[in-house]
Amino acid sequence: MLPDPNSLYGPLDPAPDAGWSSAPPRMGFFTDTSVCIGCKACEVACKEWNGVPESGFDLLGMSYDNTGALTANSWRHVAFIEQPRPAGHRTPPFAGTPTDGPVSAASAAVAAGTSERTGTDPGLPTGTPSAAARMAAGGPPDVLGDPTTAGTGSPIAAGPGGGGAGPEFLGMPGARPPGRGTGAEGRTDFRWLMMSDVCKHCTHAACLDVCPTGSLFRTEFGTVVVQEDICNGCGYCISACPYGVIDQRKDDGRAWKCTLCYDRLGVGMTPACAQACPTESIQYGALDELRERAAVRVATLHERGVPEARLYGHDPNDGVGGDGAFFLLLDEPEVYGLPPDPIVTTRDLPKMWKRAGIAALAMAAATVAAFVGGSS
Repeated sequence: MLPDPNSLYGPLDPAPDAGWSSAPPRMGFFTDTSVCIGCKACEVACKEWNGVPESGFDLLGMSYDNTGALTANSWRHVAFIEQPRPAGHRTPPFAGTPTDGPVSAASAAVAAGTSERTGTDPGLPTGTPSAAARMAAGGPPDVLGDPTTAGTGSPIAAGPGGGGAGPEFLGMPGARPPGRGTGAEGRTDFRWLMMSDVCKHCTHAACLDVCPTGSLFRTEFGTVVVQEDICNGCGYCISACPYGVIDQRKDDGRAWKCTLCYDRLGVGMTPACAQACPTESIQYGALDELRERAAVRVATLHERGVPEARLYGHDPNDGVGGDGAFFLLLDEPEVYGLPPDPIVTTRDLPKMWKRAGIAALAMAAATVAAFVGGSS
């Protein structure tokens, strides 16, 4: 493969480029946010297996997300995003399900084996206009919403505009699922967007380019790992990461991040976070296979009326050569706190050094010319 223009060096197959002569298939993560339930089992499993210190019990006041971000002590971060919007912003959630009228009181009485009024009206919609009209026509209503003659308790016939002013119908909790009575478009609601974020293990990793000690290295699986015993805490990798993943631990100054459970991969085990995920939102496997699986999943969601489903970090031609950990999102990347168009930050280093060299030569030539001119 030819080198990608958005990289400091190297083809799109990172492990052989790093010197692994018999590298296995590149491994990675595919995180399907459409089935993430925000349980944080991945966060707990990551901490337990890797011995990551606790992050502290911080109430950030940001929904249920008290981890906040990826840090040196949080290698997995489950983001909670609340979006206030009508539930009918896309295909109504109840489309294709039974939406007939509520069951009548008579049929409910037959089903209950009694001919007496049972005191219930299954499926009475909240704020039914007909019920309000009946109540405005007579005395206090019975439990079914029928107006009664004052003092007798017996139902009376009523029609629009008839009778005196009765009690105002304020609405009662409906017996049907939300949206059945009013329609999804009429509801005001919010949705949860949840995503388990992690290091992207970029194809063109700027952190590798700038590390002066070799603490960061490319594994035979194509992942990027920090060797904490070699890290000198310079922090170059932190500013080089286009995703802001790497962080320094305050008590020792060294850089820490997800290793994609390199020790588990070496013995054929699944990374701890993917192993613990109850909904298989986090999927681990060969990267090429995961990309095919992800494309099928996006097509399925589109067919089911979720046109906003999209993949992020899967394209080998993007600014980092594609990510080893990519995502299926249900909104724009910025909503999840991800850069919309990440670019490896060392892409322009060769040009920068070339320009710096030309400038240095020009200054040296000018200095020599000044001395020669002065002596003559």
